[in-house]
Amino acid sequence: MSLRLRLFLILALATGAIWFSAVIWIEHSTRAQVTRVLDARLAEAARMVSSLLEDRRIAMAGDGAPVAIPLDPHGDYAHQLSCQIWSLQGTLVGQSEGAPQVQLTGAQGTGYSQSTVGGETWRVYTVENPALGVRVMVGDSLGVRDRLVSGVIEGLLLPMALILPLLAAALWVSLGRGLAPMHRLAEALRLRSPSDLSPLPAGPVPAEMRPMRGALDDLFARLAKAREAERDFTAFAAHELKTPLAGLRTQAQIARIAPDEATRSRALQSIERSVDRTDRLVRQLLELSAVEREGAAAERVDLGQLSAEICADLAPLAETRGVALICDIPQGSEQTLPASGFLLHTALRNLVENALQASSEGGKVRISRRGAVLLVEDDGPGIPETLRARACERFVRGTRGGDGSGLGLAIARAAMERLGGGLELPPSAGQGQRAELHLPAA
Repeated sequence: MSLRLRLFLILALATGAIWFSAVIWIEHSTRAQVTRVLDARLAEAARMVSSLLEDRRIAMAGDGAPVAIPLDPHGDYAHQLSCQIWSLQGTLVGQSEGAPQVQLTGAQGTGYSQSTVGGETWRVYTVENPALGVRVMVGDSLGVRDRLVSGVIEGLLLPMALILPLLAAALWVSLGRGLAPMHRLAEALRLRSPSDLSPLPAGPVPAEMRPMRGALDDLFARLAKAREAERDFTAFAAHELKTPLAGLRTQAQIARIAPDEATRSRALQSIERSVDRTDRLVRQLLELSAVEREGAAAERVDLGQLSAEICADLAPLAETRGVALICDIPQGSEQTLPASGFLLHTALRNLVENALQASSEGGKVRISRRGAVLLVEDDGPGIPETLRARACERFVRGTRGGDGSGLGLAIARAAMERLGGGLELPPSAGQGQRAELHLPAA
């Protein structure tokens, strides 16, 4: 359902409900007014007839036949009134033309009453005149009153029935004009090139659309930034892959034309290092991609077991570099916490691998825990202060870059951010560097 049709239906239903409520209120109010006015007219007519009897302007026949009672001829309503004059002994002594032949009401005394005569309900006002020994009754049928009220309501509903289609058309056209800025915005977005991430053109915008316009501009800015980062990442990755591949080609050529076994052995060792570097770079690129897709679904992770697995995986690298790899986190239930095992494993492994690459032969790399913080410490040269602010950016290497790709810290930070934690690299007082993985709260 379109927004225009939805708004139209809402406004149409609301308008109809208001009009229907107004009709009910007018019907109730009109009925009350009609009852009050016509009751007053009944009382006025009954008192008038009683007054005329007292003034002997209406003479009662002596032969006992009911006399004809004239009522006020002014107005159509006078023709709907019926008048009867009964003696206190219960004899009909006078009546108006068209009045029922039976007594209008059996109520005693002066006042209003209702009765049913001939299957029809009547509203009657009685004036009792003891001096003349008569009761004057003037009444009208409630059906007459209902017809009066119905006439008023019909007078309202007929114009309403004629106006409703015009109102609906006006609502439809007005909504179309009111939603025109939204349609113009949609058309501008439809015609925009996929590569155009510039802000929307400036111009007058309705207040209700300003938040949406601002959100779109913010989205375009974030998409442009993400696209730029993706281009930079692709360029850096291509450059980093090109360097070892070029080395591989050169060393392969050297090995092929080597004049002696020693030269060929050195070339093959260089090829092996280039392959290892390329393998690590590809693995880290895949890890970075996986980290950015991975959800932070929690599971029970044993930090001691996780650290032991990482130490076992990196033991060959530690042995090759002549570095002691120490794990100070015991295994056990008291070392478990809810976290994503993949993200935590990726972050910790990259920190340990970076620490091994940065450590000199004979150095130490230690994994420990302090409350909700995992620590990875090495005794290498540390991160220079000039690079500390950018150390976690992609492809940023330290002064001892060596075979590193500059992705380890970036992967660790991205993994911890997905976990809801963080990575900190505090300055070291002397030799070495400490990396802190701040775990998320349980």
